[in-house]
Amino acid sequence: MSRRSNGLMATWAEIQRQQQRQDEAQRRAMAAQQREEERRQRAAERAAARNRREQQAAYRQRREADAQRRTDELEEQVERLRGLLSAGCAAPAFTVSSLGRTERVEPFSPGQLAQPIPMPDPNAYHPQQSGGWGFGSNRQAQDAARARYEQDWHAAQAAERHRQQQLAAYQRQYQAWADQELAAIREHNAGVRELVTTLRQGDPDAVVEYFTAALYASTGWPADFPRSVSASYDTGARELVLNWELPGYEVVPDKSVVRYMPGADREKEIQRPATERRALYRDVLAQCVLLAVRDLFASDEFRTLDSLVLNGFVDGNDPATGRRSQTFLATVSVPRTDFERLDLAHVLPEDCLVEGLRGRLSDRPDKPTAVAPGRLPEDVGRSVVSHGNSGDDDPDLFEMDPIEFEELVAELFRAMGMQALTTQRSNDGGVDVDALDPDPIRGGKIVVQVKRYRNTVPPTAVRDLFGTVQDAGANKGILITTSKFGPGSHAFANGKPLTLVSGTDLVDLLGRHGLRGRLGGGPSRTPEPTRAPDPDADLDDDASVLGMTWTGNVAVDVCALVCTGNRVVAEDQFVFYNNPATPDGSVRMMPGFGQDKAAIWVRFDRLPASADRLVLVAAIDPEVNPNADLTGFTDARIRLSDPSGTEIDQLEVSDGRPGETALALGSFRRRSNGDWGFVAGGRGYPGGLVALVEDYGIEVE
Repeated sequence: MSRRSNGLMATWAEIQRQQQRQDEAQRRAMAAQQREEERRQRAAERAAARNRREQQAAYRQRREADAQRRTDELEEQVERLRGLLSAGCAAPAFTVSSLGRTERVEPFSPGQLAQPIPMPDPNAYHPQQSGGWGFGSNRQAQDAARARYEQDWHAAQAAERHRQQQLAAYQRQYQAWADQELAAIREHNAGVRELVTTLRQGDPDAVVEYFTAALYASTGWPADFPRSVSASYDTGARELVLNWELPGYEVVPDKSVVRYMPGADREKEIQRPATERRALYRDVLAQCVLLAVRDLFASDEFRTLDSLVLNGFVDGNDPATGRRSQTFLATVSVPRTDFERLDLAHVLPEDCLVEGLRGRLSDRPDKPTAVAPGRLPEDVGRSVVSHGNSGDDDPDLFEMDPIEFEELVAELFRAMGMQALTTQRSNDGGVDVDALDPDPIRGGKIVVQVKRYRNTVPPTAVRDLFGTVQDAGANKGILITTSKFGPGSHAFANGKPLTLVSGTDLVDLLGRHGLRGRLGGGPSRTPEPTRAPDPDADLDDDASVLGMTWTGNVAVDVCALVCTGNRVVAEDQFVFYNNPATPDGSVRMMPGFGQDKAAIWVRFDRLPASADRLVLVAAIDPEVNPNADLTGFTDARIRLSDPSGTEIDQLEVSDGRPGETALALGSFRRRSNGDWGFVAGGRGYPGGLVALVEDYGIEVE
């Protein structure tokens, strides 16, 4: 007899089967999730590998492109050397007319000063209606409107009188400048006419002066080639005899190809074969001699020369004595008749010099092996005129090759006990020299920038260096220049890990560490022509803008005095509303912009050499506020900025005091290294601007 199940076991079995199915589904889901995760990981690894390959390929392409660019630069340099003579012959010849100057000066351009101040329109002053029917309130509104109009009219009249005074002062200033400029031009042209007269007469001094000028002014001569000459003129033989400096062996690049080696991740420089480099240098010397001969005869408009003797030399150290010496590598004596038979555009330079003109050229100029010079300037028996030799063996930092200058700075850091390397010319991130100070306390990574400037370094360069220091994660930034820094640069660098080294400081550091360098002192250069003063002109980046801000509604004139000590250098060095700029334009009154109520623009590098301070002054405007004092001159400060309006620093000055109508705000003073720093003032004058300027040595009638 069978027994019927009560269903409990069946239920339990079903539950077990469902649990098994859930567990199996969960295992399958986890396995699928794991497989998907592995798939995504493999895809990411493949993408990363592909990205690395692409980055490596892009990196390799960049390095190969840099190597090819350097190779192209070497080839271009060689091609320029091979084409010296043809390029020089294509340049226009020097002529007497090029010495003259046109009697023309910049026209008078007063800018905004020429625009009259607009007078207020009485129709724009309507009474303010207060409503109601009372006649008294309307009469009061009319009186108030009339009072507003009269007040604005008087203010506009005062501003117009001020403008006319400034315009008249600027007209006088411009006329004085124009008269001086025309007188200088006429004096120069008279000297040229005198030179032509004496040149036609065969005067030796005039001949030497003219033909050496022709060599210096030649536009076909490479700018980086030396231009040192000693010359004399033989009147009887009508022969010019000169020694002319030639470029050294280093002018021919010692590298021929630059290749990137991906295995070692570095560039490999292939040396130029010695025979090729020697042959090219010899060809360059021959071209230089022929080009100098061409420049001299081509500039001889009056056929002063029947012949010339040119001895080409290089300047270097004698390996036997270690002293500076001149080694003659080429010499030639050229009658005019022989030169006029030449077609220099189609000659082989060495053959032309040695065979055509019977000159001599060193067989081994790389050694260098000297040749016996021909007739020397001192053999002529007259005084010898020399140009281009400073008499100082120290290299001129202004004239030094940029790469050599950076290497000199790196050598200075190494002499100071640091590790230093110059950076590559491309992708250097604004860093010229990478230095590492090993001192465990004050040391660390230093980024160095060098600026071979003649004018004051603009504050923008200092700001750029600070950004580079932050980007590079360096401990310090050093900016080295051949010029100097203005107060804006020092104000920005204050409190930051920046060091500013001026040109005089650099020369001192070089001397103290056994290195050589000087600032200028080489051949004289033609000064740049002066420009007419322009009160509305924008100054360039190395100008400093001294903007004045203050609270209060008092009208104030901001003035400046260029002083030596507590005495103004000259009366025209007092800049105020009747003299809006110094004659050289180094200090100018300018309209304030932005939050500035007034501004003085200063080029500290152009201030007179005798000046050691620039005094800033605030005085009540007697036309606008004849009975006011400086109690309304509060929260005053000088906002130091660059011409773009970018603020560099704020310099607080004293507030005005009751009874005072003029105030010395402070002075910028020249430091011993040529830089400028600010010293706050604060002395007030009850007697106004007249009493203040008399205290600085200006006599007021």
